[in-house]
Amino acid sequence: MRARAVVADGKGGYSVEDVEVGDPAAGEVQVDMKASGVCHTDDKFVQRAGVQILGHEGAGVVRRVGPGVTRLVPGDRVLLNWAIPCGRCFQCGRGAENLCESQPSVPPERFRWKGKPIRTAFGLGTMSACTVVPEAAAVKIDVEIPFASACILGCGVMTGFGSVHNVARVKSGESVAVLGTGGVGLSVIQGARIAEAGRIIGVDVNPARLEMARAFGATHAILADRKDEGLLGAAEEAKKLTGGRGADYAFECTSVPALCAAPLSFVRNGGMAIQVSGTEQPVTVNFELFEWDKVYVNPLYGKCRPQVDMPRLLALYREGALKLDEMVTRTYPIDDVRRAFEDMLAGRNAKGVLVMD
Repeated sequence: MRARAVVADGKGGYSVEDVEVGDPAAGEVQVDMKASGVCHTDDKFVQRAGVQILGHEGAGVVRRVGPGVTRLVPGDRVLLNWAIPCGRCFQCGRGAENLCESQPSVPPERFRWKGKPIRTAFGLGTMSACTVVPEAAAVKIDVEIPFASACILGCGVMTGFGSVHNVARVKSGESVAVLGTGGVGLSVIQGARIAEAGRIIGVDVNPARLEMARAFGATHAILADRKDEGLLGAAEEAKKLTGGRGADYAFECTSVPALCAAPLSFVRNGGMAIQVSGTEQPVTVNFELFEWDKVYVNPLYGKCRPQVDMPRLLALYREGALKLDEMVTRTYPIDDVRRAFEDMLAGRNAKGVLVMD
């Protein structure tokens, strides 16, 4: 079938194009996409990942299923997950499904653009009116929730929330510092609030984002100076808020490579620094920041186990504990994708979402 999709040209550009989407083969699911989140990672893929259909945060309705699919039927509402587990490899066997060594995938031949096969970002390609994914990539939605709110679970919310609950395992009364209060940072803050953390300190250079941080659960806010190298000054302010000792946990959610080690300055001796935004560039780090007995972790996707964690997040939404509707600052028709990217890069949204209808 023909579908409108956002296609990266492999040269740093992208546009909305018509693509052909094939029928699902064995173990595959064809999904009519209803909404797709717009993420900083999508921008990174435009710049460096070649020709592909963009998007990795999505929700929609199952159109067709291939032979052997057992968990889903046409008409099911689903959200898509990019850490697709095989369930059989070494990592899946030890419960680290986010690190699967043999991720199921759909071949590029299932999609065609200008008569040639085209890849899908993260094996999903959610910025398309229709896509085909492995069955393991789809999680059934069993609560009443707008598609625009559901789709953001597929990356940013899971990454932030999972970093609190699956990685740090924050306990009631413990203190948390969150560096960067965009979509991922707000999800960390929500996770800390749900974990009943004592002090939740949001740190950002944008006053509007700090207002959002308070609305989502931050108990304190520190407006950082862009000239504050390594956020050392902000770290001293955070220490004053934690009895001079430092926070029990600090989460880096800025997507600024130079700040990848900054959370180490915010935590007490024996505390944990979690580098959430995934720095992949060479950086220079002062190793004194690791003193004393501090733990530094660089987790992937909040250690997501899709069929365990996604239903948990949906249940928290149903109970009113997890704010998702409020995180979606603005929705955009797919043909307005350029504005969605511009607003994201300018920091105007907590989360922007493309809608396909």
